[in-house]
Amino acid sequence: MTSPADPPNGAGASDSAETGGPGLRLLAVTACPTGIAHTYMAAEKLAQAAEALGHRMKVETQGSIGAENVLSDNDVSEADGIIIAADKDVDRSRFVGKKVLVVGVAEGIHHPERLIERVSDAPVYEGRGGVSAASGAGTGAGAGSGSGEVGGSGGRKGRGVTYKALMNGVSYMIPFVVVGGLLIAVSLALGGDTTSKGIVIPDDSFWKTVNDIGTIGFQLMIPALSGYIAYAVADRPGLVPGMVGGWIAAHGELYDSEAGAGFIGAIVTGFLAGYLVQGIKKVRVPKFVQPIMPIIVIPIVATSALGLFFIYVLGRPIAWVFENLTDWLGGLTGTSAALLGIILGLMIAFDMGGPVNKTAFLFGAGLVSKNPEVMGACAAAIPVPPLGQGLATLIRRRMFDDQERETGLAALFMGFFGITEGAIPFAAARPALVIPANMLGGAVAGAIAGLAAVEDSVPHGGPIVAVLGAVSGVPMFFVAVVVGTAVTAVATVGLMSMGALRVPGRGGAAAVSAGSAAASTGGVASAVAAPVLVGGAGGASGGSSGAASAGAAAAAPAAGAGPVEGEVLSGYLTEQTVKGQLTADRKDDAIREMADLLAASGKVADAAELVRVAFAREDQGTTGLGDEIAIPHAKTDAVTAPVVGFARSAEGIEWGAPDGTKARLVFMIAVPEAAAGDEHLRILALLSRKLMVAEFRERLGGAADVGAILGVLSEIE
Repeated sequence: MTSPADPPNGAGASDSAETGGPGLRLLAVTACPTGIAHTYMAAEKLAQAAEALGHRMKVETQGSIGAENVLSDNDVSEADGIIIAADKDVDRSRFVGKKVLVVGVAEGIHHPERLIERVSDAPVYEGRGGVSAASGAGTGAGAGSGSGEVGGSGGRKGRGVTYKALMNGVSYMIPFVVVGGLLIAVSLALGGDTTSKGIVIPDDSFWKTVNDIGTIGFQLMIPALSGYIAYAVADRPGLVPGMVGGWIAAHGELYDSEAGAGFIGAIVTGFLAGYLVQGIKKVRVPKFVQPIMPIIVIPIVATSALGLFFIYVLGRPIAWVFENLTDWLGGLTGTSAALLGIILGLMIAFDMGGPVNKTAFLFGAGLVSKNPEVMGACAAAIPVPPLGQGLATLIRRRMFDDQERETGLAALFMGFFGITEGAIPFAAARPALVIPANMLGGAVAGAIAGLAAVEDSVPHGGPIVAVLGAVSGVPMFFVAVVVGTAVTAVATVGLMSMGALRVPGRGGAAAVSAGSAAASTGGVASAVAAPVLVGGAGGASGGSSGAASAGAAAAAPAAGAGPVEGEVLSGYLTEQTVKGQLTADRKDDAIREMADLLAASGKVADAAELVRVAFAREDQGTTGLGDEIAIPHAKTDAVTAPVVGFARSAEGIEWGAPDGTKARLVFMIAVPEAAAGDEHLRILALLSRKLMVAEFRERLGGAADVGAILGVLSEIE
């Protein structure tokens, strides 16, 4: 019997337990953003490979149920080398002075022997200041966060790291957007008065204080985006220069611009800060200076350099753009109303609070008294980005994770009150998809409002101004907003459906090329865990080629797998939730069939919702684990209690597994939201560990009937 806290086979059950013989003393840490299946699969594979090669290895797993088999100071001091197979940040400060090899978790699963061979040549980790090459070292070492960081066949570089850093910034920015935007919206709704200057809250009002608090939240969202991008690139030394750079980007008055650079400027300063810090880390300094490098020298130098560079180099072009765009718009006032509406709509939706957006808004606001039709076009375009993105999360929920759907609801609310910034989290996460969709909808809304000569007598936008009586031509105003919103939503969904990059949420992962480390959504600031997609060619090293075909193996049932009545996996998997053969030959159909199988337990209150949540999880990242295994799973209140199902496929089902194998052994796990933190992860951990044993998979695939299947599965506990 294995308790939930038991480590993987061979990884040891206490600080002193190790695998292997008289060879090297090795340590490993495995982790993935979800901390579920891949964490334990990598640990199992590394432990097995070390034992086969005659080395002693202890593996610490950093799963969602906490760190297990934690490495002690004695373990580290005696270690000949350390492998970190992780797609999330792992604290390396305890490994200073040791050879450290850092790879993606996929490498730990698919190439454990190769990693063990390479760790002897890994660079010596010297802390955040950098690494020194060990004798004979240098093969495949990268500069990632100051250690020999590699990922598959090309290092954790390029697109994977860039995307992971971007999503890290977005995830930390979202709470500021939601809190700030909703407080501003509520204060405007309950305390605002419509005046010639816009919707104004009296200075002595309670709601003015609420509005000010919300404004602070909004002011902090740009520094948060920039700072946590830099943090993901360069660790803690990058946080201060990133945040300060973001603040500078957001405040145009620092570089003589009437508008800041917005979220696009924050993305620029975040990456500039991160890579600047990375460069400073590589500078060799005397040993007496090294302790103060990460807390004094690097932040001061990087912050000063970045701030001055942005103000004196990047800031001037931004101010120039603002000034010249304003002059250019002034020359268009006599042209076609539809053309002007299209241009203003495009500008409003482009950077949502940046210099282009502000230019269009201030241009319209300046003409409120003379030409209110210009502000009317702006007012119709202003709410389109947040309303469109919010609508997209409703009409195609499967494309968005839980956090994005929650952000979508907040965006709808902010859009009603004319807060364009509600769409920034979506645009920052998917700029190539969302910005064009926003601009298309904004242009349509602006054109309709312009053609209909909609007038707005206050410098504000969104449906709220029509509700408060500041708009003339109200029916056509709402037509413009509704049509523009629909265009943005449909365009967003269409672009995502055409195979453009899909993004998981506080946290998700993007698929990177085969054999490279998986990139996470990074550091999601909510309880929503990001999924993991891992690349890698070939099957798991050192194991069998995968589970035997259920049909071929059925003629030779494994000895000792006799019928067992009752329940396994703590009673969550029963005879009613086991099926010898699936009829489905496609993944979506298999998930529906598995959901029907779970429903036979009587624990499924809403089978359709269970299927939807399972599909959403697949959209975030495949649950095909390789070795002919798939474990689709769902956290949803569509089930009343944890339940597990199992079925086999003789032909195999294409599940998008990293090793290219079709799924023949399919488990489905569903747990209520309230139980997700414990049972969901415990069950996944138990399955992941046991399914790494090739002989177990073969017996499971060859079990003659449901009773025999239950007999094999009973070994998991």
